[in-house]
Order: sequence, then structure tokens, then C-alpha cells
Amino acid sequence: WDISSVPPTSNFFENDFGAQPPLGFFDPLGILEGANASKFNRLRYVEIKHGRISMLAVVGYLVTQAGIRLPGDISGIPYDAIPGGFSALDILPNGHIGTVVFLIGLLDTCIMVDVTGGDFVGDFRNGYIDFGWDSFDEATK
Repeated sequence: WDISSVPPTSNFFENDFGAQPPLGFFDPLGILEGANASKFNRLRYVEIKHGRISMLAVVGYLVTQAGIRLPGDISGIPYDAIPGGFSALDILPNGHIGTVVFLIGLLDTCIMVDVTGGDFVGDFRNGYIDFGWDSFDEATK
């Protein structure tokens, strides 16, 4: 697949953060054709959020595959007897799977939300965790 054959969709975002040589602004599917800055920022926000959720999922998978479990049990099933990954779905009762889905939805709608007026798109600090971003000078940020 020759990327030089893909026509440029827009020069509006050519100098935005993330447009790097040799590709520059790369939108092979034309998703941003005729888009404004608001749509661009929304897509960037969604990409950052889903990327962070995916990273958390990988860490959770690796931790359980390493054999690290919480102490205790769930409905009489010890946590250390529950396998990692998708195999856990075969062992857990349906009600508990619903609880996990509910927790994920709660995190998505209440915790991992963009801060209104944050410093940048995807600013998920929300006052819960701050690693000192506000104390950095502008060059460091």
C-alpha cells in the first residue's frame, strides 16, 4: 500500500500536535474531511481516553497472568481459583459479570471524564491524582 497515493484530506490540522514527518497530517480514511477544530478535539479526546483504558486493561491482564490475586472470594469461589483473561467469564456467575460491566461504565462516566477547562484535550486529572503537572514550567509541559 503506497501512502503517497492517498490524497491529502485537509491542511487545517497540518501543524497540529502529532503531525510529524515523514507523514505529517495522516488521515487515510478521510475521517476529518471538512471537519472543524471541535470535531478534531473530540476525536483526539476519544483516542486518548480509549488508549488509556486499553493500557489499564493490559496491566490488569498481565497482573492476573502473573498469578497476583486479591485475597478472599466471590460467591464462594476463591480469587486465586479464577483464571486470568477471558477464561474468568466461564467461572464467574452472570450477576458478577454485570457488576464488572457496571463498574466499567461508572468509571467511564464519572471518573475518566475530561476536565472542563483543562490544560489540554484529554486532561483526566479531575483532582483525583496529580503528579505535579501544575508545578511544571511551560517549557516542561
